[in-house]
Amino acid sequence: MATRKKDAHTGEGASAAPAVPEGRQTAELEAELSETSDRYLRLAADFDNFRKRARQEQLDTIQYAGGAVVERLLPIIDDLQRVLEHAPAGLDQAWLKGLELTVQKLETLLLEQGVTPIPTVGEPFDPKVHEAIGTVESEEHPEDTIVMELRRGYRHHDRVVRPALVKVARPPLLPAS
Repeated sequence: MATRKKDAHTGEGASAAPAVPEGRQTAELEAELSETSDRYLRLAADFDNFRKRARQEQLDTIQYAGGAVVERLLPIIDDLQRVLEHAPAGLDQAWLKGLELTVQKLETLLLEQGVTPIPTVGEPFDPKVHEAIGTVESEEHPEDTIVMELRRGYRHHDRVVRPALVKVARPPLLPAS
């Protein structure tokens, strides 16, 4: 049978737990409280960052939702512009004007959706938005200046949807002596 020791002050039975100095118990509790508080603050900060990141992803999804449709529309606009550029002589002018208006409406629609053409001819070459597919010897233009656009490039807001295909100026080669 287990016997309980009597407390010297109260005369009642004391538990068998080891005696811990009160100062030490308080220090341990304060350390545990500090650790728990730090964990809570880190968790709150992580959650706040998660909320901000989720909101930004949501806004990006909304802003760029039409990107896939835009990419599929661009070749159609390219084809219509080529038809206008290479229309044979003697073509019905009313029909041609109707096609021009249709292309203008499509371009206006793209502008309203945040799709803008990338500037090319006369601009310095920028590999982030231009794709050089050739060079042209030129004394008239500074080196690395775009002298010809082969396919228009577009941005959707701040993202490049399609880089512009261009030819870039380079200095003429010197004749061999």
